[in-house]
Amino acid sequence: MATLYDVPANELIAAVAAELPDSVDEPDWARFAKTGMSRELPPEQDDFWRTRAASLLRRVAIDGEIGVDRLTTAYGGSKGGSNRYTVAPTKSTEGSGKIIRTALQQLEEEDLVETAEGEGRRVTPEGRSLLDETAGDVLADLDRPELERYA
Repeated sequence: MATLYDVPANELIAAVAAELPDSVDEPDWARFAKTGMSRELPPEQDDFWRTRAASLLRRVAIDGEIGVDRLTTAYGGSKGGSNRYTVAPTKSTEGSGKIIRTALQQLEEEDLVETAEGEGRRVTPEGRSLLDETAGDVLADLDRPELERYA
């Protein structure tokens, strides 16, 4: 049986995003919100919310019990020297806690993630099985001969 560790992360996240229930959908305010201080504009992808929710589900499964604060650090970026408006040295910035928190709450409503009192959030058995079953499907697709890039 394949697990989430056996397949490339980008392939798994795309497949899990397609498998997420319809109730995991972006709120009205999300199209105006940036994903962090290091960004100039909101994301332009149509399926950004479902992709971020799938990525969060994978991240919580890998890290175990993790809180929103650590996730904002993981989804953060750098601001400063690489920005086109400044010559200051780069600084680490955090990602948007509102986006992460709202997506985790939606995953909780679908029983894919649960709150561990005082320790953050962890994946439920249903969430783990969704990740592992999807990983098995992705691995079966990767074994096809027409996909030469993974051979």
